[in-house]
Amino acid sequence: MIDPLIFIYNVAQVLLILLLWPLLALMVAVRPGRQRHILKRLGWSVPPGSRHAPGRKTIWVHALSVGEVTSALPLVAGIKEGLDVELVFSATTRSGFRLAEEVIAPHADRIIFYPIDILPVIRYFLRIIHPDLFILVETDFWPNQLSALKRKKIPALLVNGRISGKSMNAYMRFGFFFRQLFNSFSALSMQTAEDGRKLIDLGVAESKVICLGNLKFDSRSSSKTISPAGEKRHAGIRILAGSTHRGEEEMLLMAYRELKKDRHDLTLIIAPRDVSRNAEIENLAKSLGIEAFCRSQGEPAFLPDLLILDTIGDLAACYRSCDIAFTGGSLVDEGGHNPLEPAIAGIPVLFGPHMEDFAEIAEEMIAAGGAIRVDTVDGLLRSLERLIDDTPLRKTAGQAASAYVLGKQGVVNKHLELIGKYL
Repeated sequence: MIDPLIFIYNVAQVLLILLLWPLLALMVAVRPGRQRHILKRLGWSVPPGSRHAPGRKTIWVHALSVGEVTSALPLVAGIKEGLDVELVFSATTRSGFRLAEEVIAPHADRIIFYPIDILPVIRYFLRIIHPDLFILVETDFWPNQLSALKRKKIPALLVNGRISGKSMNAYMRFGFFFRQLFNSFSALSMQTAEDGRKLIDLGVAESKVICLGNLKFDSRSSSKTISPAGEKRHAGIRILAGSTHRGEEEMLLMAYRELKKDRHDLTLIIAPRDVSRNAEIENLAKSLGIEAFCRSQGEPAFLPDLLILDTIGDLAACYRSCDIAFTGGSLVDEGGHNPLEPAIAGIPVLFGPHMEDFAEIAEEMIAAGGAIRVDTVDGLLRSLERLIDDTPLRKTAGQAASAYVLGKQGVVNKHLELIGKYL
């Protein structure tokens, strides 16, 4: 028997499709890449399963896009090393899928696009994949998928879960819906105790909520390094601002222009959260008299004043060739982004006052001496001056950031123990 909420959801879904199909058809028709994307999400050419040994279990791991694929990598690698299973990995976005083909493929048996949440499509994917366990990384909750898994008695786990303040407001507003959605999971592994408390406040069964930490603590070092112009030169300081938002770039560029007056060996790298904003940032830089170059154009012949890192999946590797990091989404009210990637690279991390989505990690990194909070553009400028001019301070802060991450490792093993309970 279909749950009443699921029935209403599917009726509303059909009505919306009937109402909006001309617009949807037009959107698909004008973008050939979207056509292939949608066809694959409807089940066209789903890779068949391998002929593995009888009794071997299948785990389906899903990640929404680039950020979630990056978070999933340590867990996927741990599963393939520690468990004898068939591993199917899915991503929703095309950028996430491309990154998965690069970094997840060595650890997965199949990589597929995540199905559109239409009931017959979900049933088809479940029939093809036949998972014994479904693992969702961070987000991308869909009612038909979770309901179908529950009806088939296939356990579903949420891992690396986190709840931002904005998301919590939405969940509370529609608590009758999200409470049931989250209770569909067999267990919900959250990044922090605060994230877990929010779920319990929402009405999720306390017995299902656990805190195992952030999977990115167990991110593995890689030999891959993205350098702005060939191999890293020891002369000069490189500042990398990762996952920036509109409004932040201007503040960063103004601080950088001021720093450049007396320090000519500086390079600023900006990696916007939305890489399609590359031209906008390039024009902004030029209006401030700063020479800019987009990484998507290839390898620059010489080191520019500003490099715009507008390629997918290169941010973590680029941190390893830089000296100071700034975490975006924090000088503007966006809740901040994860500061662990630059910390793993062993460089000091700066961020603004808006780190609400990673408040616990931010406070711990500050206490450990690996991060600095700046509240204004002037504060950003002064903190950058200190780190640039004081090499021992910069190195000590970078070592403290790295030590903080090392002290938190072991998250994947905790997740493997959890997964073992459901296989």
